[in-house]
Amino acid sequence: MSESGVRLGAAGELYLSGVLDFRTGPALRKQGQALIKACTAPALILDCSAVEKSSSVGLALLLAFMRDADVAGKAVSVQSLPEDMRQIAQVSGLIELLEPNQPS
Repeated sequence: MSESGVRLGAAGELYLSGVLDFRTGPALRKQGQALIKACTAPALILDCSAVEKSSSVGLALLLAFMRDADVAGKAVSVQSLPEDMRQIAQVSGLIELLEPNQPS
């Protein structure tokens, strides 16, 4: 498994990668929050295509980043949500927040 990380792309993409769990979550939370504050793009895309594995911590990170984007006045969307995160979101009743066009 690769190292977990979060980085900001030039067009407002926040790329999450690696394993999102209780060990990596706190550091990723701080890094992502700082990147969102520094982002000058009018919209933010939370790209999860490089997430290898996630616990509920990954879902909590996405929700926190969505709040950060809202506070910063940025539109936000989630891209490439992994199946394990999608399942947690469905069970938690949060899938509509992450994938607004999905039928319930």
